[in-house]
Amino acid sequence: MSFKSILREMRDGFGSMSRRGVEVKHWRSHNRSFVAPDVTLSEPVEEQGQWANLPPELLLDIIRRVEESETAWPARAVVVSCASVCRSWREVSKEIVKTPEECGRLTFPISLKQPGPRDAPVQCFIKRDRATSTYRLCFGLTPSEDESDKLLLTARKMRRATSTDFLVSLVADDFSRASNTYVGKLRSNFLGTKFTIYDSQSPTDAAIQHKSRHSRRFSTKQVSPKLPAYNYSVATISYELNVLRTRGPRRMHSTMLSIPVSSIQEGGVAPTPTSYPQYSDDNKSSTLRALKEKEPVISFSSPNLTTLPVPTPHCGDALVLKNKAPRWHEHLQCWCLNFKGRVTVASVKNFQLVAAVDPSLNIPAEEQDKVILQFGKIGKDIFTMDYRYPLSAFQAFAICLSSFDTKPACE
Repeated sequence: MSFKSILREMRDGFGSMSRRGVEVKHWRSHNRSFVAPDVTLSEPVEEQGQWANLPPELLLDIIRRVEESETAWPARAVVVSCASVCRSWREVSKEIVKTPEECGRLTFPISLKQPGPRDAPVQCFIKRDRATSTYRLCFGLTPSEDESDKLLLTARKMRRATSTDFLVSLVADDFSRASNTYVGKLRSNFLGTKFTIYDSQSPTDAAIQHKSRHSRRFSTKQVSPKLPAYNYSVATISYELNVLRTRGPRRMHSTMLSIPVSSIQEGGVAPTPTSYPQYSDDNKSSTLRALKEKEPVISFSSPNLTTLPVPTPHCGDALVLKNKAPRWHEHLQCWCLNFKGRVTVASVKNFQLVAAVDPSLNIPAEEQDKVILQFGKIGKDIFTMDYRYPLSAFQAFAICLSSFDTKPACE
């Protein structure tokens, strides 16, 4: 009997005791997220059966061997199956599976909010659907012919009177802020020249979620009261105005409020969240009691939303990214950048981001010239996105989404 068959029998033996087996089936579907959903259960699951009572030493050895056998990426189905057996198996899997910075692989949903690898970029592509105003981030070099692309994140464009929102989700059919699959959003100003990236959770595990009436931003008719109602401002993006209508590509700067500039120095570390926050029935009960006290309700669409900024060690120490200056090609009569074959169609949306650091900082020149994020067009409604440390997949995707918004003042 194969190892996969044993895992299948173990998962089926729990029956209705766990919903994680169902999520693994959804994970295999092309219209769901490639990353295994990290299910948050409202009630704790009691472990029963012989598989949940394996000795910790034996369980650790089994999952470590399974992890080492997964040499091909994104073939992570066996590792996810082990984590779906029961709670103890899942906790051991989380301890063994390394972050994308260390192994270069994406396994659990939290991997999309962790910094990418340092050595080589993660190569992805974005598919734009004009009819539904959706954007899908998929893993791989190019789209597959059978449409079995490995979906990572999906965004939907929502136009408002004074701004534009891009709601980001783990799945392609649920963008509700009340869903466990909600990741964050990107919001622009009226001109589409300034953007703010909001994360549904703090990138640092040390952040404290306050329960004050000033930060409550939901009503009982809008979202489930047991879910968080916080938006953490983790980055800002600004495009320079082209008032004189001069020739040249767009100029942009991205300030990563949650990433210190020291992260690109030797020995530097970028914030790496380890798991999504867990919400128990105590949080739900306290929220319901607060709602019964008739606190003022602020809708999600209100321009006066209270957001929680992510604290940085020192003001001004945030990492700033700038677009790499292209060179003018006399023969082609256009601006050119070396995308190393990843971009094939000329577009005003194409860009490469590098670190903008102060000369006084002790950062090598090769580190300053390293492309942290590149984005470009390869076909009709198909774009490539390659990111690396210290950006995460969510942060890189949000920066690329800002390029899709209309910018008449920057052209």
